[in-house]
Parts: sequence; structure tokens; C-alpha cells
Amino acid sequence: MTTSPPLPPLRLERVGLVMMSAVGDAVHVMPIIHALKAHAPRCHVSWVLQPGPATLVRGHPLVDDIVLFDRSKGWRGFLETRAELATRQFDVVLGLQVYFKAGLITGFTQAPVKLGFDTARARDANWLFTTHRIAPHVGQHVQDQYFEFLDALSVPHDAPQWTLGPWNAEEREWQRSFLAQFDRPIAPIVVATSKAAKDWMPERWAQVCHILWNDYGLQPVLVGGRSERELAAEAVIMRDAPMAHSALGSGLRKLSAILDGAAVALSPDTGPLHLAIALRTPVISLLGYTNPKRVGPYDFAHDLMIDAYGDPGEDYPLDMVYREGRLPRITVQHVAEKLVQWQRAYAPARLQALRDRGLTR
Repeated sequence: MTTSPPLPPLRLERVGLVMMSAVGDAVHVMPIIHALKAHAPRCHVSWVLQPGPATLVRGHPLVDDIVLFDRSKGWRGFLETRAELATRQFDVVLGLQVYFKAGLITGFTQAPVKLGFDTARARDANWLFTTHRIAPHVGQHVQDQYFEFLDALSVPHDAPQWTLGPWNAEEREWQRSFLAQFDRPIAPIVVATSKAAKDWMPERWAQVCHILWNDYGLQPVLVGGRSERELAAEAVIMRDAPMAHSALGSGLRKLSAILDGAAVALSPDTGPLHLAIALRTPVISLLGYTNPKRVGPYDFAHDLMIDAYGDPGEDYPLDMVYREGRLPRITVQHVAEKLVQWQRAYAPARLQALRDRGLTR
């Protein structure tokens, strides 16, 4: 793939990544790191991340260095990150995030090549902070957009790899201990997202909890953070479905362990959805606000996705348009139908795999 201007000959000994904020995007970056390391095993990867998503990937065997950017500190956060980056020299920096703040961080890096998106896709004048830009391309899934950077660098890539499940004995022991408290396989439910327009109604989640418990012998487990909306959703669900167990606020590494040990997960469009896909945990996804062609499940469990983004029969374009008021279109019956599909297509193999790993009875 060509770039503008063409890339000079490059070593890939020290690579910087700028993708700072969303957990889902952090998940999508992991296959890029896997491909870089497979192509250039001695490559040292430094990743600029905000504190939240950094907790998911800190300690990953392929992530050599994390530079924190704490946006909550205001301009002091920018200055601290600039000081950290001043001590590092890169062969190439990949500007994977297109907002202005990410452009500033990319500008702080020291590298002869700072590769970013083409001007049409680099919003907020982000392209001003890069030296080279990948070629324009029609819309794609976010994961495939990131693969364009590998293509520009002539780095081969096959099926994506993430390696985001429990990494060490301590995490695996926590996972076993967490799951041992239940007498049935678990079904995590992501109760809310970063935007209210992407959330499903907690009253309906409570009804789904009853279906999981009574019809499928599954233990509903509420997962997510402890934001005001998540706590409000938790209160409603636990009131109406007292058999549910709340694990809100567990943190991203423990959430990874929970999802890794689940029979099936249920989630709107948010980071844990993509984490479940990376872990190969079957996930019933509820999308309506964001375009599923761009941010839906990448390469797994498409048949479990509930698409409320498009109107019936609509062949909508792959774009970045948000559609308000779509999540209420998804009914409890829609989710129940996807649970039937999960039971038919995924449950036997998934439950056997969990038993083989000693994660369920």
C-alpha cells in the first residue's frame, strides 16, 4: 500500500503507537502488535495510553513500554507525556487515533516517520502532526483500518491474535476462585456504556436475567465500571432479578478473566464487547447507535448480533453516522431468539471447553 509521501527505507526496531483512550480500540490495537512482533521479533513497542485502558494491557508479554497520558490533569498531563516521550527515539510512530489531542501527542514523539490516516479520515486536523499518511480507502471496520498501517509498512498479517485472557498464575487463580462461587456457568451482562444512547434499558436486562437463570441454567453476572449510570442500572436489575450477581468495578484485567470463563456474554457496543470477541467468548451484541459494519463484532459471533442500526431491509452505508433512539427497538424477545441460536450453535462446544479447563461444573 502506498503512502503520501512514499515511506523511506525503515527499520522496525523501535515503534511507537498513539491510541490512547477507548478500551475497544485498545483491543483492536493488539493484533497490530502481534503482527509487528511476528515480523520483527526484536521490535520494541511503546504505546501511549490513558490510565484506564492501560490497566488492560499492562503486563502483556508483547507490550514493552507504556507511556501514560492522563487527560484528567489538563495541560499538565500533556506536559508530563511530552517529557516522557522526549526520552524515547522511534523508527516509526503509528498515529492510530485521529482526534486533535492524539495529534498533539504524536507531535511530541521523536521519529523520522510519523504515519497517520489520510486527510479525509484524519479529523480535527490530525494529519498536520504526521509526516506520512496511508492512502485513502473506502470505509472499513476499525480493525481493518488499523491493518492498513501494517500494509503500508509491508508487515504481513493473518488471522488476528489478541492474547488478552488471564496471563499468569495469579490471574488464573482469581478466575477459578471467582467462578467457583457459582453452581452454574456464568453469563456476564455489560449493563451500560460510555454513552446513554448506546445503553439498553435495565428493566429489559432484568427480564433477560430470568431467562438466563430459568431457561438455560446460567448465572447472570453484571459487569462494567461504577459510573452513575452503571450503578443505577445495577440497582434496577438487582431489584427485579435478585438471582443476578454484581461484579461491577472489578477492573479490566478481572473483567477479562470473567469474560474468558463465561458461557455467553451479552453487551451493547462498548469495550467489553470487543474484549469478548478477542477472547472468543460467544457474545450477544446489541447495536443501534453506532454502525455495526464499522464497530460491530469483527470476525466472530456475527450470528449473535442484534442490529437495530438499520431499518428493516436497509442496506445502510459503512459510515460514522450515529443514530439516536435505536436501542429501544431491541426487545427481550430479540435477545431470547439469539439465546436460542447460542444454544444451538455455540453452547455444546463452549460448555465442554469450560469443563475441560476446570472453569465450570
